[in-house]
Amino acid sequence: MFVDEITVEVYGGKGGDGVAVFRREKYVELGGPWGGNGGNGGSVIFVGDEGKSTLIDLRYMRHIKAKPGERGRTKGQHGAWADDTYVKVPLGTVVYTEDKSMKIGEITKHGEELIVAQGGKGGRGNIAFATHRNPAPDYAENGDPGVHRKIVVELKVLADVGLIGYPSVGKSTILSVVSNAKPKIAEYPFTTLHPNLGMVEVGDSSFVLADLPGLIENAHLGLGLGIRFLKHIERCRIFLHVVDLTRDNPYEDYLKINHELEMYDEELLKRPQIVVANKVDIPGHEDKLDVLKKNIQAPLMVISAHQRKDIDLLLYKTLETLKEAPKVEEKTPLYVRNYTLEAEEPDFIITKQPDGSYDLTGTKLKLIFDRTDFAKEEAVKRFARQLRSMGIDEALRKEGAKNHDTVRIFTYEFEFIE
Repeated sequence: MFVDEITVEVYGGKGGDGVAVFRREKYVELGGPWGGNGGNGGSVIFVGDEGKSTLIDLRYMRHIKAKPGERGRTKGQHGAWADDTYVKVPLGTVVYTEDKSMKIGEITKHGEELIVAQGGKGGRGNIAFATHRNPAPDYAENGDPGVHRKIVVELKVLADVGLIGYPSVGKSTILSVVSNAKPKIAEYPFTTLHPNLGMVEVGDSSFVLADLPGLIENAHLGLGLGIRFLKHIERCRIFLHVVDLTRDNPYEDYLKINHELEMYDEELLKRPQIVVANKVDIPGHEDKLDVLKKNIQAPLMVISAHQRKDIDLLLYKTLETLKEAPKVEEKTPLYVRNYTLEAEEPDFIITKQPDGSYDLTGTKLKLIFDRTDFAKEEAVKRFARQLRSMGIDEALRKEGAKNHDTVRIFTYEFEFIE
């Protein structure tokens, strides 16, 4: 089964907690803090695999979880880092956030890696907090949570040359003749239900040829199979536009397919095309071929894929055109932003509630909150000092906070003290 788009949920592993322990050994005076740091959590990483051609594996991996880091140990030993979780995906895989408003990245090379869910950083043990003012801290940090998100994984076939045209014009036959690919071939429309790839060798050179499912008129509006697979032609550098000389009006077919390309993305019409008039072995095509020659400005090759007539001429012409064709520069749609590791919101946000209380949220604040062990009084005092250094106390005063007002920080409530 061919799967070219799927939604999965990925979980980076939680960082291991740091530990707060002390060295208590006989004959060791003033042993001091001895708790090590927690290990980093594992990340979920996609890896390009040229042997894969579909996202079918992800259909059975809707929840991908990396392992958490190990908790810190005594004797100042750090916890072990968790192993990353690797998932093999085909070349041409693009990863978006759930609403497709942000592009996380894409994989175009064999072995290329893309982190889709970063693991959390391990928390520091109490050794890390020892100072001359506080030589025996009785607290440690919790590990950071890993990134958790839903992602849309989309496959766009990577091919140098794409076979386009109406259903049953002979695209699959051409692919089977010029490469080792074995696409399904039959005498009825929409035999090809998913893109097929084949490696074509011409002398000392080679290129990847894609047989794309047949388009029909108004495919860009959702008719036929075309709308689902139009995205797979975006990365092809040139097109072999196959027309069937046995159809009523091959030239009209040619115009309609080009119209579909234009309606999907007008930039596609700027790509080099070679028009391939197929089924020349069947009589009664002379007048139709004359119309094509008079009206088509693109190079025209006349072949019979079934009899392998002039296939070599087509391949050499394709290779020659491919060498001169520019590389495809894929443009990110305006509504899609590229993912960055920078915080997407300010350090903290203050929201005054109707009952007079204040809610505090924010990226950096959440990070500090998650790292704090609220079971330890020293850790809570440190958390208060961190809030003050971030300017939260002053900001609350500007918002009108008074003594004993309730301040809610995520799942905890505090009392504002002047």
